[in-house]
Amino acid sequence: MASTRLLRLLYVKATAGSSWTLARAGCRRNVSSSPSRQQSCMSAWVIDTYGTNGVLRYTEEIGMPTINSPSDIMIRVNAASLNPLDVSMRAGYGAKLMRLRRNPFTAADSESEFPLILGRDVSGVVVDCGSEVTHFNPGDEVWAAVPPWKQGSLAEFMILTEYEVSLKPKSLSHIEAASIPYVASTALSALVNAGGLCRDSSSNKRVLITGGSGGVGTFTIQLLKAWGAHVTVTCSHNAEGLVRGLGADEVVDYTASDATEQLAMMEKFDVVLDNVGGDSEESVMGLLKAWSGAKYVTLVSPLLLSTDSMGLLDGAVQAGLTLHSKAIQSILSGGVFYRWGFYAPDGPALDEVSRLVDAGKILPVVEAQFPFSEVPQAFQKLEQGHARGKTVVRVAEDDDRQAEELVQNIGTEAADTEQEVQETAKEN
Repeated sequence: MASTRLLRLLYVKATAGSSWTLARAGCRRNVSSSPSRQQSCMSAWVIDTYGTNGVLRYTEEIGMPTINSPSDIMIRVNAASLNPLDVSMRAGYGAKLMRLRRNPFTAADSESEFPLILGRDVSGVVVDCGSEVTHFNPGDEVWAAVPPWKQGSLAEFMILTEYEVSLKPKSLSHIEAASIPYVASTALSALVNAGGLCRDSSSNKRVLITGGSGGVGTFTIQLLKAWGAHVTVTCSHNAEGLVRGLGADEVVDYTASDATEQLAMMEKFDVVLDNVGGDSEESVMGLLKAWSGAKYVTLVSPLLLSTDSMGLLDGAVQAGLTLHSKAIQSILSGGVFYRWGFYAPDGPALDEVSRLVDAGKILPVVEAQFPFSEVPQAFQKLEQGHARGKTVVRVAEDDDRQAEELVQNIGTEAADTEQEVQETAKEN
């Protein structure tokens, strides 16, 4: 009967770990269930070794994550986005340090982290909570930046702690929301922890962002403008419209022959956020205000590269010596502070970002979208470089659409059945 089929559909949908509302004949019914009690495997994109795009593997037999801590939250992933860090991690970037962070006792085992799920951004729905979780409930729509030592978001489900999660902005779809957490966490860490800026101290500060058209750059422009700063951006000519539309006060085409001269003619800066590294580091140091507490912050540090190539101890020591040497040189030559910025996931910090988003101060910048079946193509798009925002993967979209179609079909069949019953009753 239709009612039996409807109940079966509700059970199948619940065991898939989603939460949705069925509306029929004026009745609203919320359906939600913990997948951890119903299924043992899930779909995911994994890697079993480090390498190029060919190491990505789709599987429907990866083990379901489990809640092991009272503060854990299980999230059904609706959308994820890719970042340059995912491409680097796929190739083994930071592997030694990440193994140590995951489990110090297995850090020497190069196979201990596989199969590894990539993806540092997530937007989804809470489906289960640990016994001590107080800020979230099943059914809450959330977003988060995923720590690099944890399994990522290119999967149906994932586990984070409640301190790494924030309620998703109400004004954004999951696709839009998934484009923000990683870049927001990176920008906030760099600007606040390393750059000394915040909402109350940024008014009229002059900030230069190099490589400003990518994910971190497009978010940082908007955040700094919301804080009242004056923002100058370097990017290619065809990205000028994008960054100006996000609020950049001045834009310099870094491919122009006179780009260095244009920057040198401007008033000196209080903070430089360098997304490029390499040769750009030396060229922008002289653009900072001398002996006034100005700060140069680079997101391209040699720490993980050093530990990968030299080992944990030697690499850390070498990176520390490099930082110390450059910091001393910068202070002596112009009274400028030299600092490294790092990606630092922080749920409570995203709460403030969520308020700015819902207030219209920050907009998501999504350059490309891919279905879950085309994750390798999404990686290829990211590897082409010259990003104009974020590349997002729609993880749950197909399942949701199919379920809704099934509900509609069953509802139609149920109505037909009800009509047949009424006609039979009249005949009798």
